[in-house]
Amino acid sequence: MSSISISEGQIKEVLKQAIVEVLQEREEWFYDLFAEVIEDFALVNAIGEGEGSGRVSKEEVFNVLAGEA
Repeated sequence: MSSISISEGQIKEVLKQAIVEVLQEREEWFYDLFAEVIEDFALVNAIGEGEGSGRVSKEEVFNVLAGEA
């Protein structure tokens, strides 16, 4: 049985190429993933800001959503 000798630099280069290839092939999937993560952070921040504010009625919320505020 023969052995193959690969340097650390060659291994790193092959791994880099593989990662770039995966990112290129799955670009839309990664975009969707990062978009969802950003949305989650924004929601957490909005909830945090809202916890310190007063309560509002359901009617007030719907008026704001309808653009009547």
